[in-house]
Formats: sequence, structure tokens, C-alpha cells
Amino acid sequence: MKIERVEVIPYSIPYTHPLQFASGKVTHADHVLVRVHTDDGVVGTADAPPRPYTYGETQESISTIITKTFAPQVTGLDVFDRERIHAVLRRTIHNQVAKGALDIAVWDAIGKRLGAPVHKLLGGYTDRLRVSHMLGFRPAHELLDEALRFGETYGISTFKLKVGRRPLALDIEACHVLREGLGDGVEIYLDANRGWTANEALEVLRRTEGLGLTLLEEPCDAKEALSRRRLVDRSPIPVVGDESVPTAGDVSRELLSGGCNAICIKTARSGFTEATEILGLCTGLGVDVTMGNQIDTQVGSLATVTFGAAHEATSRRAGELSNFLDMADDLLAEPLLITDGTIRVRDVPGVGAEIDEDKLATYRLS
Repeated sequence: MKIERVEVIPYSIPYTHPLQFASGKVTHADHVLVRVHTDDGVVGTADAPPRPYTYGETQESISTIITKTFAPQVTGLDVFDRERIHAVLRRTIHNQVAKGALDIAVWDAIGKRLGAPVHKLLGGYTDRLRVSHMLGFRPAHELLDEALRFGETYGISTFKLKVGRRPLALDIEACHVLREGLGDGVEIYLDANRGWTANEALEVLRRTEGLGLTLLEEPCDAKEALSRRRLVDRSPIPVVGDESVPTAGDVSRELLSGGCNAICIKTARSGFTEATEILGLCTGLGVDVTMGNQIDTQVGSLATVTFGAAHEATSRRAGELSNFLDMADDLLAEPLLITDGTIRVRDVPGVGAEIDEDKLATYRLS
């Protein structure tokens, strides 16, 4: 089953309101749908979410690198020869989101050809993943109202609070208001998206002591190596590497240097193949992992569920899966549902991301 061609389709879907956090703000899902077509008619599908302020990739760069560089090199290769495909991709540095989408599309095609769900091929540990919902930059009482609403409507009991604002008092207040309003039975963790210095992060931890916060994700830039190491040593909760660990090599560097002691895995930037390598590193070292989100569509969120539910270690914690609820529309023919705080895998061949072609025609840019 050889790759006949690779198709890229840029599209844009608006968010119902701007999503804002320390590293930027987005108003539209300006993504790229990636399709791998094989010579026997199978089509593998994945979504590529550009994050120029984090990884430097844009909608245009993803489309170009796949069309001009990757597609000519992988055309003619068998989709089952994943190591050969990745040997080709590794010749080009960076461009992790473009590579990740191509990898997921290949896995989708493999699953369809074998008639097997990809979550089973990857490990098949469970059939669902608990959902964590992201709370963005807003006044504390609005954040509490949103968390209560999502708990009531979807059964969600884990929330990631986006922090990294100045003055620090804004984020500290939000932590206290959320804990008081949600009670002790709800998990709250923080993600600063490199918005603080390491010393500021230490001050926030001091002033939120006793609130039962569970994780502190990417508090400062990894380049702040000495102070970040001191933060990890002094933090009472795991410090999670995210933007600093897009590849398995980056994960090794940050863990061995003491820059973090937990890892966020995002299939949108690693695909399933490198995510498996990262997970192996972490489980071998006894390091906690979380399943993160690139402000994914339902297509991307389904990929996260597929990988996260496949493994015991990735299913321990709630995955960040609800950002698609902030979108005005989506491309999946059968929408994802959050039921009792979880999203189920698709028990069909492949990943299960069947596209509504009419919606794609509406939102595609070319």
C-alpha cells in the first residue's frame, strides 16, 4: 500500500471568543487538514494546528513544507514502512507540527487498511480519556462561573488555569477564587506558557501554598536554565515541560538537566510515532506525563484521545480535550461528545476522523 500523494487543505474556522494566554491570542483556527492518499484508495487524515508564537510554524509554512519537501520524498513509500518515512522527515529539522500531522495521517491509513482502530494498534489500554478544560485570561469570578458551568454541563472535574500574567496578583487571586468556589474534589493545575521568570513562579507557589494545585506547566523559558533548575528543586508540585520539549531529544535534555520533572505530550507536534518514543523515555525514568492540547479542533482532539487512551501512563491524568467547544463549527462528520467528563475513542478502523465534506468546502481557503 504505497503513498500516491499527500494533500494539504488550509482552512479557517472562527472561535466564539478570542482565546488568550501568556504566549499569544487566537481568534480563528487557521489550520491545515492533511490527507495521505494510497494507491489502493485508502485516505488517512490528520489536522495540523500552526502556533507561530510557540513553534514558528504558520499555516503557509506547514502547507509549503509538506507540499514541496515531504510529499515528494514520501510518495512511493509503503505506509507500513514508518521508519523509512521518518528517516525522510528527520532530514529536515524543526517543522514538528507538519511532521506530526503527516505521521498521524499515515497511522490512520494503516488502521483503515488493517481494519483496526489505531488506539488498539498503539496499545488499547482503555476506551476513553478524562477531560481537562482550559480556563483562560479573564477575571477570577468569570473563570469560576465557567468552571462551574462546565462541571455541571459536561461532568468535568479537572481544570487547567492559564496563568503568566503581570501583576502576579491576578493569577494568585484566580487560584484562590477557583479553589474556594470549586471545593477540594476538583483538580486545578497551572500553565504559565513561559509568562513568568523562575523567581516569579516561586513567588506564586509560595502564595498559593495549601490550595492543592497539582502541576505547574512551563512556568518560564527553558533558556533560564539555572533559575529553572532551582525552581524544579524547590517546587512542591511537578514542573511540567511543554513548549520546551517538542521532540524526544528535547525531553531527554530537559529531564537530565533538571529543567522539568514531568512532560506534556502533544500528538499535534509529535504524531503518534515520536509521542510513543517520548512516552517510553518518561515511563522508563518514572516521570509523569500529561496529554496536552494545541488548541485543537475535534479532529486533533480525537487524535489525542486515540493516543492517550492507548496507554496506561497517559490515561492516568485528564487530557486537555475541550478547546473545540470554543469553536463556532468543526469538520468532523460525527461530532465529539463529552459525557460524564470523558471522551471515548472511535471503535472503527483508523483514528475515526471522518470529515464532513460540505463543512470543509465552506471553511477551506484554497
